[in-house]
Amino acid sequence: MGKSEIEVHVIAGRIGAEIRGVDLAAPLDDAVVASVRAALLRWKVVFFRDQRLDADGQIALGGRFGVPTGAHPTVPGLREHPEVLDVDARGGNIAVQWHTDVTFIDRPPLGSILRAVVVPPVGGDTLWANTVAAYEDLPADLQRLAESLQAVHTNQFDYAEVRDERRSQALREYAKVFESERYETHHPVVRVHPETGERALLLGGFARSLVGLSAPDSSGLLSLFRRHVERPENTVRWRWRPGDVAFWDNRATQHRAIADFGSAARRLQRVTLVGDLPIGVDGRSSKSLAGDSARYNREAA
Repeated sequence: MGKSEIEVHVIAGRIGAEIRGVDLAAPLDDAVVASVRAALLRWKVVFFRDQRLDADGQIALGGRFGVPTGAHPTVPGLREHPEVLDVDARGGNIAVQWHTDVTFIDRPPLGSILRAVVVPPVGGDTLWANTVAAYEDLPADLQRLAESLQAVHTNQFDYAEVRDERRSQALREYAKVFESERYETHHPVVRVHPETGERALLLGGFARSLVGLSAPDSSGLLSLFRRHVERPENTVRWRWRPGDVAFWDNRATQHRAIADFGSAARRLQRVTLVGDLPIGVDGRSSKSLAGDSARYNREAA
């Protein structure tokens, strides 16, 4: 059984903690699960070093914290593990824009669990940002404005763009699959976290415009909110080692990879957990306009 006492070592002032004393490949008792969940809600992303998970173990771990989804609404998972998304830079899958996972559907994931399989000798770190802190940093007038807005999220662009021409063909092929079915959803710009009651900005790279506003006004406001999310004070950076596991609250974070590792291999694998329908401060919920997320969130009904 997993230890009921865990060690939580805070990494940055507003987001991120490393959890020690837990073997994620072993059965976790309820006390450990509760402690990890509490750390996750407090620090938004938690990290585990030197783990020995495989794909089966990663799926089982996800099942202790929620219901695993399919790998992705459009990108196939591993052949024998359809819940696992292979995040392989050589296959074009490296997300270098800030984003919250899968916000182009009506029920984005509750959380994501990412496991390092192959990491470059240097570079390839991942950044996370606290979107609750970003909202709280806004002046009161901008908070009220954000609370009144909804954003259009869509998968109809290649969020995994990389400035390395050697990968351009892989990126084009990946984009075809990623955009193979159109998804579009209206989300509140500020969502109320269903467990903590905190208010968080629900934006990221899939948010392309604001409902009812002109393109210039949308662009200006999205840039303003984006700057608050991406402030260094709201972020944490993780340097991967093989076997590392990151588990983040997708309802309160954004993240992005850093493509500074040249042609070296970088491969991670992700499991996501079925999420709820976001609710805004005014009680309005998210609304799907295109695409059916039932296959991905097959247990969401």
